[in-house]
Amino acid sequence: MIPIQNLLAFAVAAIALIVVPGPSVLFVVGRSIALGRRAGVLSVVGNALGTVPAVLAVAFGVGAIVASSLVAFTVLKVVGGLYLVWLGYNAVRHRARSTTISHPDASARRLLTEGFTVGLTNPKTLAFFVAVLPQFVAPDDGAPPWAQLLLLGLLFQAIALACDSMWAVTAGTARDWFSRSPRRTSAMSGAGGVMMIGLGGTLLAGAAKP
Repeated sequence: MIPIQNLLAFAVAAIALIVVPGPSVLFVVGRSIALGRRAGVLSVVGNALGTVPAVLAVAFGVGAIVASSLVAFTVLKVVGGLYLVWLGYNAVRHRARSTTISHPDASARRLLTEGFTVGLTNPKTLAFFVAVLPQFVAPDDGAPPWAQLLLLGLLFQAIALACDSMWAVTAGTARDWFSRSPRRTSAMSGAGGVMMIGLGGTLLAGAAKP
């Protein structure tokens, strides 16, 4: 078992990182503005599930290998950036239909899958896990390091799930308030799509840097 002081210190570090708007928060806010509160929360859940492979990879040593490979890291950035641009483009293209409950992009399975893909292709998550998680492991504590890394990763996900859900509910509630006017709702959906395109473009620009 990890010493309680290590867990508390890690929780504080995780909260400090998560509450600052970053790629995951911008993605969730963009989805909530584009498709509503339900879509935002489901995207949060999918995003959290998408980081599970990163937690497992770091816990069992694969993450360090991937993070140290410039090619693998760049590929993740490019794939993740292109996917976000594609999601943003679809949100802008279908903004006129976003006021209806039957919007084809609003199925729970699709929202979870898209959130999962974004979480899976976010290289910053893997880099964070590789760089930070080992700092809070107690090698002499008795529990194997992989088990401690796994616990820390799952703790991070639980905190992220709670914090990002609040962002989703807040952004989705704001969208619901605007929904009294279809024109304003369409504009909000378009704005959410633009946010996702901008986020994807930022990832692609970062991947292009030498």
